[in-house]
Amino acid sequence: MAEYSANGFFYFLVAIVLLSMAAISSDALSTTFYDTACPEALPAIKKVVADAVNREGRMGGSLLRLHFHDCFVNGCDGSVLLDSTSTIDGEKTALANNNSIRGFEVVDKIKSEVDRVCGAQVVSCADILAVAARDSVVQLGGQTWNVELGRRDSTTASRTDADNALPAPFMDLPALKTNFENAGLDETDLVALSGGHAIGLSQCTKFKDRIYNDSNIDTSFATNLKSTCPSSGGDTRLSPLDPTPTGFDTQYFRNLVKQRGLLHSDQALFNGVSTDALVRKYSTNAGAFAADFGKSMVKMGRNKPLEGDSGQIRLNCRRIN
Repeated sequence: MAEYSANGFFYFLVAIVLLSMAAISSDALSTTFYDTACPEALPAIKKVVADAVNREGRMGGSLLRLHFHDCFVNGCDGSVLLDSTSTIDGEKTALANNNSIRGFEVVDKIKSEVDRVCGAQVVSCADILAVAARDSVVQLGGQTWNVELGRRDSTTASRTDADNALPAPFMDLPALKTNFENAGLDETDLVALSGGHAIGLSQCTKFKDRIYNDSNIDTSFATNLKSTCPSSGGDTRLSPLDPTPTGFDTQYFRNLVKQRGLLHSDQALFNGVSTDALVRKYSTNAGAFAADFGKSMVKMGRNKPLEGDSGQIRLNCRRIN
């Protein structure tokens, strides 16, 4: 009996060690990943982002959106940046991306500058997106967070997967919750990350149906939008996602409480549903929103990253090596 207990304890210890090793290998991202390999990398990214956002405030929202649209499709792997080729059906032409996502030239400039200061290709395009998203928010007045790094770049992309995975502007809350759950995110993450709509613009085609057909919309708000977005035509005209599109603040949530969400999917978060309380909390508590947004961004950034020997470090973010 004593011998059996000793053996049992030994195997128990082995199991604990193996579980610990598995946990480490599945969570290898680190906030200090480039501290030794290239300590100049993050300052270089910050400078290029600051220059781009200062030239065009809208660019901050565009860079944030690139990271979102990357992470929701097969994980945070830089696949959204790949151009289509004879063997790659790129995500840039997916329904949610086509003639909509932008900022690729800024990413190209960041990649060139980072490789220059590092003296080698050590920083992945996927990591560039994660850092540029954070730096864009900070440049527009938001609070910072520590970005986990160490992702590698995919060698493929899928327009079909993008069509299936990216949240759509017409979704109601149940569909949004399922969409976010598929990316490893919960209801709090859904509301917090939707606050990314504090910055940026949206095309008329994304909100036209809402302003002409939804009932849960402030009438004066809808009337004003109709002057920009007529019932016929004007689909590419732009309106801000909230009244302060170049300031990362809580106006987005205050708008939802007043039934002034631009997109149907925005207002779905405050419509007599389970997320109402959190929307109301963020609308009056900027600190709570900033803290939760940072946590949720880190959590989103952990979605199926390529690590170790998987993938590659692309020489050009638009194509595989």
